[in-house]
Amino acid sequence: MTVAQNAKLGQILVDGNGRTLYLFEADTSSASTCYGSCATYWPPLLTGGPPQAGAGAKTSLLGTTKRNDGTTEVTYAGHPLYYVVTDHNPGDATGQRVNNFGAAWDVVGPDGKQIV
Repeated sequence: MTVAQNAKLGQILVDGNGRTLYLFEADTSSASTCYGSCATYWPPLLTGGPPQAGAGAKTSLLGTTKRNDGTTEVTYAGHPLYYVVTDHNPGDATGQRVNNFGAAWDVVGPDGKQIV
């Protein structure tokens, strides 16, 4: 994952293809609470190995968490990371401040904090 510049939000965390990464305010720890239809609309960022930090991302903030289905989700500063199905192009941030599935979703900054 790397950091990219977004015209509205400033520096944001993105995956290796430039897709925006989000956190879910209902996740109060590194354990994901987004499953079923939530995970269909907000797919988790999964990994088969150790996540890699690219330009601007901090290796010290990267981690993983096991999901209930046995897959491994990438975390950043303890937050499980997600995509949103409405982002179609690199840098899209259509999920910013969206409230659904019980809480708000926010783009993640390079410091690991939500951008509001």
